Amino acid sequence: QVQLVESGGGLVQAGGSLRLSCAASGSISVINAMGWYRQAPGKQRESVAGITSGGIAFYAEYLKGRLTLSRDKAKNTVHLQMNSLEPEDTAVYYCHANGVSGYWGQGTRVTVSS
Repeated sequence: QVQLVESGGGLVQAGGSLRLSCAASGSISVINAMGWYRQAPGKQRESVAGITSGGIAFYAEYLKGRLTLSRDKAKNTVHLQMNSLEPEDTAVYYCHANGVSGYWGQGTRVTVSS
């Protein structure tokens, strides 16, 4: 089993920045990729960004330029730096790890005020 704990969400004004973190624990050796999804009210969950075990990062096309995904291998943690936030970015952000199966964190809420 893999446990994921997110942190860093909160309330921010439009144009501001937030840094989300996701710490993995448990059977981390099975993880081959980690990433972030988000789910806005009334909408489906969508992929935001991810990073492979080889360190290759990928982003949702419409979010490129505003996001930076990084990882701290020693701490089994990934960080999502989000800049120039817009009210449309308001959502619950979920960390996801891909391994033997998919694992989800509990989510962290991001609210961007206009």
